[in-house]
Amino acid sequence: MSIAINKEKCVGCKGCTKVCPGSLLEIDENNKAYIKYPKDCWGCCSCIKECKFSAISLYLGADIGGRGSKLSVNIEGDIAHWKIEEGNGNIEEININRKDSNKY
Repeated sequence: MSIAINKEKCVGCKGCTKVCPGSLLEIDENNKAYIKYPKDCWGCCSCIKECKFSAISLYLGADIGGRGSKLSVNIEGDIAHWKIEEGNGNIEEININRKDSNKY
């Protein structure tokens, strides 16, 4: 499991580098995030949730039924907007009220 970083959306805020438990993310000479060792990514999604610019997504490979889709999140207040972008361009969005996410 690994992440994908959209360099066009990355603003180099370094938030992702601070939350990665594996210390796998760094900022390059162009002030853009990159992952040093993609194969070592745990898929914990900390960086995805931290990125305020939706520049980081989780690659959903065929081994977990994702067929190459990418999952990203954008948080606005109490609402987390999880976006799944399929390889064919289809986009599905799931909105979760974070106050209710651990309710059950």
